[in-house]
Amino acid sequence: MVTSTDTPRHAMPASLPQWLRQQAHWHGSGIALRHKHLGVWQERTWRQLANEVHSLASALQALGFSVGATLTIISRPRPQALLAALAAQWLGGVASLIDPLDLSSTSLLGELQPDFVLAEGHEEILLLCAARVRPQVVIYLDKRGQSGSAAFGQVLDYSALVAERTSAELTPQARPLHTAFVFYRQGPQAIEQQRISHAELLQEGRRLVQREGLGRQEEALAARAFASGGQARYLLAPWLIAGFRLNFPENLATRDRDRRELGPTLVAGTRETYARLHREALARLPEAGSWQRRLVDWALAARPGLLQRYLGHWLVRRPLRDVLGFSRTRAPLLVGDALSPETQAFFEALGIQVRHWRDSTEWDAPETPVKETTDDWIERHSQLA
Repeated sequence: MVTSTDTPRHAMPASLPQWLRQQAHWHGSGIALRHKHLGVWQERTWRQLANEVHSLASALQALGFSVGATLTIISRPRPQALLAALAAQWLGGVASLIDPLDLSSTSLLGELQPDFVLAEGHEEILLLCAARVRPQVVIYLDKRGQSGSAAFGQVLDYSALVAERTSAELTPQARPLHTAFVFYRQGPQAIEQQRISHAELLQEGRRLVQREGLGRQEEALAARAFASGGQARYLLAPWLIAGFRLNFPENLATRDRDRRELGPTLVAGTRETYARLHREALARLPEAGSWQRRLVDWALAARPGLLQRYLGHWLVRRPLRDVLGFSRTRAPLLVGDALSPETQAFFEALGIQVRHWRDSTEWDAPETPVKETTDDWIERHSQLA
C-alpha cells in the first residue's frame, strides 16, 4: 500500500508514477477520477488510485514483469487501462496502447507478438486470437465470454489482481529518460513507432499547465483510449501535474451525452473529435431556408454587431454550446492535425477559441525488431522534445 513519500515539495517528481504518488500524498482524499457506470458517476480519490496502481504493479512484478518490459493494452477508454499503464511504468516498464477499433490492430498485434497483455474483454481476446498472438500473461477487465482465452498461458482477472494484499512498499522504478509510452502504426512498408519518455511528457505537460493556467478545479473528459502521443502529453501528464479531475464516459456511445452532463472545463480533442461535433451540431440545426435557420445564421455571423452578440448569445450560441457539452469549457485544446477552415470558423462563431497543440514526435521505423524492450535500448532512444 502507498502510504507517504519522502520527496520534499520543492523536489518535483521525475516520472508519471512519481507524480501519482505525490498527488496521493498532497491530496489523498481529493477526487482524482470519475467513471460513469450504469448511469452513475463513480468517484475515486488520489490515494485509492495510487494504491490500486501499486497493487497491480506488485502483481505484475510477481508475474515476471520488470524494467524495460512492455505491457500491451487493448481497450476503449476505461480507467483500468490508464491505471495499468501507470502500473507498468511504476516498474520501469513501457505501456503500449492499441485502439481495438483501429482496423490495423490485428496486423499490429501479429507483428508485435506481445508477452504481457491487458485486454478489455471478449472482443479484445478475439483480436489476439485473430492475430495468432500467444502472450505469456493476459489480464482481462471484463470476465464475460472469456471461454476463448484458454489457449493463452496465464489468464488473470484484473479485479482479483488489484485485490491481493501487498505487504512491502514498492518504490517507482521509472527514470526520466525511460520510455513511458510506445505507440505503433502501420506504415507504407513496415510498422512505425513513436516512443515518448517520462521527461518529454512532463516537459510538455508542465508547458500546457502553465500556458493554460490549469489547476485542481478543472474537469476533463477522457473520451479516447490514450492510444496517441498527443493524448498522453496534453491530457494524462497535465492531469497528474495539475491534479484536476479526469472523467471517463460510460462508453463511446454515451460520450457526447456524458460530456453535456459534465460540462468539462478542459477538452483535449483531435481534428476528428471537433469535426464530429461540428457535424452533429449542423444536423440539429433547423432546415435551411426556414426563419429559425436564418436566425441561427444571423447569430453566428463572422463579424456580429452589438445586438447580434447579445441576442445571438442567449438565443443560439449558448444553447449550441450546451448541446455540444462546451457550456463551461475554458481550455478547448486541439491535439494533432489542424481543423478544417469550416470547423474552425464554426467554433469561433460559438465563442470557442480552439488552441492548437501539435503532436510533435516523429514516427520512426524501428532500428531493431519491435520485440526488443531492453532498458539499454530504451535509454538510448528516448529523448527530450
